[in-house]
Amino acid sequence: MDASDPIADAMQSAVEAGVFPGAVLAVRLRGALRYHRASGLAASLPTPEPAHRETVYDLASLTKPLATVTAILCLVQDGTLDLDRTVQAYVPDLQKAPVGRATIAHLLTHSSGIPAWRPFYERVAEQDKLRPGFLGSQAAKDYVLQLIGAEALAAPIGTQAVYSDLGFMLLGLLVERQAGRSLADFVRERIYGPINAAPLCFLPTTGGPAPVAANSIAPTEDDPWRGRMLRGEVHDENAYALGGIAGHAGLFGTAEAVLAVSGCWLDAVKGRQSLLRSDLARRFTSRQEIVPGSSWALGWDSPSAPSSSGTKFSPNSFGHLGYAGTSLWVDPERELEVVLLSNRVHPTRKNDKIREFRPKIHDIIYRELIPGG
Repeated sequence: MDASDPIADAMQSAVEAGVFPGAVLAVRLRGALRYHRASGLAASLPTPEPAHRETVYDLASLTKPLATVTAILCLVQDGTLDLDRTVQAYVPDLQKAPVGRATIAHLLTHSSGIPAWRPFYERVAEQDKLRPGFLGSQAAKDYVLQLIGAEALAAPIGTQAVYSDLGFMLLGLLVERQAGRSLADFVRERIYGPINAAPLCFLPTTGGPAPVAANSIAPTEDDPWRGRMLRGEVHDENAYALGGIAGHAGLFGTAEAVLAVSGCWLDAVKGRQSLLRSDLARRFTSRQEIVPGSSWALGWDSPSAPSSSGTKFSPNSFGHLGYAGTSLWVDPERELEVVLLSNRVHPTRKNDKIREFRPKIHDIIYRELIPGG
């Protein structure tokens, strides 16, 4: 290893320690790309394959801010969505559902009271056995919406912040209803196309031409439920059951493509020309006061002790993590953007070493690239 590059040293050490098979780290400071390298392997099984800067990763829950939250801001900007209106105002199917009385803002801040997670994919798979082709269909989406509506609240609305995939599954379905098209089509046409965020896309499980070649995608888990090594299909089971396009997971992309979206947000927050309106971007990335003590902004997280962003990012920073081994943190005060993409779930999810590594790498980046950091 090159002792003159502490960032590269840390990444290589993480590979050797089994934090992940490999990863791509991209760091941009005040608009200049300061670090963009791949480390280790994109695939360790069945045949070792090196990671490259162009390797496409399953972004997991980075889908939430990069797709769903950005789409919601655009709908608010268009005047077709109001954060303070209730879910049932937009989804009449949920008129009598407990979560129907929550607002869009409650869902974005994970304070709607809806439970964190349920294995809905098992129920969808059962239906698929009775009705082949059900999995990934519009009928499956309607069915999952019913299941979400039937959920009793784990806490009264607005009283607790509980990170919820179910809440973002609901937001994804709501965006599709308001936009009149799939979440994938909306974000591609409205956001990713105009800002040249490519490759950044969903990979539908229902057929059709693949947006990216499978051999350019880092595999994730040798999945016991699906009985195969996952490559070119979403790792999250509930997103898979919804056809690969969901509000909580399903997005795939490169580090450079992620930077295109984070840069769009940063420009808006800083008041520069952007696809996103500055006042809305600032509201969405600011910590909310719905639940006192919560670190959540509107779909974005903010640093809290301890934070995956380490100890140096400013309180005004915003970011998010992805279960498969991905993260994005943006410090608007320093104009610092850090994208870490890995497949730490390859070949198994039974590996949580990344929890200790994330804050360390962000502190190293800050120390090496920020004067006086």
